[in-house]
Amino acid sequence: MKNTFERIYEAVKLIPPGSVASYGQVAEAAGNRRLARVVGYALHSNPAPGIIPCHRVVMKDGSVSPAFAFGGANRQVELLQKEGVLFRDETHVDMAQCCVRCLPLVDMQ
Repeated sequence: MKNTFERIYEAVKLIPPGSVASYGQVAEAAGNRRLARVVGYALHSNPAPGIIPCHRVVMKDGSVSPAFAFGGANRQVELLQKEGVLFRDETHVDMAQCCVRCLPLVDMQ
């Protein structure tokens, strides 16, 4: 059985390039929408930043993380812009255009 962090990492891998998902969406795909804060903890200790695209996870209002663990908020914006993610302003993703509508539930096994 996968632990919570493993399920979170699998859910994040499902976010396609050029798209984002909220912490709550990732938590829901990992099996419990109430664990949105845990998603933040898991992403902060991402064991494989090049493989687990934690930069694609933003707050539900589209704002990037001020505590992005791999270079700060500016780096997160830069990574998202390289993928073609649209922004409403300097720190808010255009969620209407770039947010995935739904992530599939991650297999618990």
